[in-house]
Amino acid sequence: MSEASFGDRMTEKVLPPITTFTNLRPVMALRSGVLVIMPLTIVGSVFLLLANFPMVGVADWFADIGLTPWFQQAYASTFDVIGIVAALGITYFFVKESGHDPLVPAVFGFCTYILFLDLHVLAPESQELVTGVIPMAWTGSKGLILAILVGEVVGWVYVWFLDRDIVIKMPDGVPPAVSNSFLALVPGFVVISGGMVVWGILQAFDTTLPDLIYTTIQTPLEGLTDSLGGALAIAFLISFLWWFGVHGSSLVGGIMAPLLTANSLHNQGIVDSGQELSVETGGRIVTQQFLDQSVTMTGAGITIGIVMFMVLRARSAQYKTLGKLGVGPAVFNINEPILFGTPIVMNPIMFIPFVLVPMFAVLITYFSLWSGLVPLYTGVLAPWTTPPIISGFIISGWQAALMQAIILVMSAFVYYPFIRKMDQFSKAEEDAAHQAHLAAEAAALEEAEQRKLEHAEFVAQHPGATT
Repeated sequence: MSEASFGDRMTEKVLPPITTFTNLRPVMALRSGVLVIMPLTIVGSVFLLLANFPMVGVADWFADIGLTPWFQQAYASTFDVIGIVAALGITYFFVKESGHDPLVPAVFGFCTYILFLDLHVLAPESQELVTGVIPMAWTGSKGLILAILVGEVVGWVYVWFLDRDIVIKMPDGVPPAVSNSFLALVPGFVVISGGMVVWGILQAFDTTLPDLIYTTIQTPLEGLTDSLGGALAIAFLISFLWWFGVHGSSLVGGIMAPLLTANSLHNQGIVDSGQELSVETGGRIVTQQFLDQSVTMTGAGITIGIVMFMVLRARSAQYKTLGKLGVGPAVFNINEPILFGTPIVMNPIMFIPFVLVPMFAVLITYFSLWSGLVPLYTGVLAPWTTPPIISGFIISGWQAALMQAIILVMSAFVYYPFIRKMDQFSKAEEDAAHQAHLAAEAAALEEAEQRKLEHAEFVAQHPGATT
């Protein structure tokens, strides 16, 4: 079977269902809505790092001058509300994808999320019941699955009513802001009323929806993602989807981000409680840092090995040029030029290493963290564009940086025979094209010489003729 027919058959069988799934409105809303919390986690990580500075002398100085509580307050204002923000964001993008104004329904998504919480806490010392407060224990990572459900359901209900025109309409000429507010009254009333009924029923059983979801859904899912099998599946799916040209990093990362972020914050909770962070104390291995700084380092498929070959060993002009163009983006974990320029997308030769390299990275990272050779990741996140080695130092010190270096070297070794073969094909095509060009030039010269000879003969035979 030729490479073209193999790619065509794979495309015909696999790509349509993948495309259908990625274009589902709930999937697009989830992917876009979860991205809203990314800036919060990155900014919050800066203050978390300052509040727990890795150099003892600097950390003590921050504490002595009273800055540590400031950093902790800034950290709490970001990380401890990501559940609320996710509910708001998912609702917003669900309604926006449906072609309706999304702001008011997003507010209803926020209100519905708050509705499901028990609005009271126990005072730490007196254990007295304090009412009229929002328990932030449920507005952060513990509430992410609740946020997804609330965002999807509120968005769906709102769109259902608007698509069927079951709304209160204002006369023409009313400002859009006022008109949109009245359009939201009927679906908003249904959403809040339905949420109230669910809250009341669960109160009768002495529980809440966040607690029920966390114990029956989120905790098992976090445990599943934290397994070696779960990590390997994530790595495989990202590369597998990218091979078809589907943005696997965005699709898989967007769906898994709530759980992986929850795993990171679970680890931070262990640190905040004063316990040593380890597997024995319940620390999670597979976190958002695991994905960003290991599985997709230098881009999906960890294609830095390809870039290194192109820069240092490529013989074809195509790959020499592509390597120079791709090395800059690769440093910042962007590799679309390599994915489409090599190409890797729909290329049977590159499928095997493209899938295997990130899975090998999972094995290296998982057992490094599990064995304690590399400290487990806390809540400190590095932006996904942070260059390798530097990001390792940020999230877990020199051990993580060394582990990243090992993964980069592994990438070069695994990709080498495959990209070398691709380079040989490219060089042969270039040589053939060059030979064809030389042959065409030689033929043109020969034709020109022949015309000169014919002209000379003509002139010799016809002395009086003019050119």
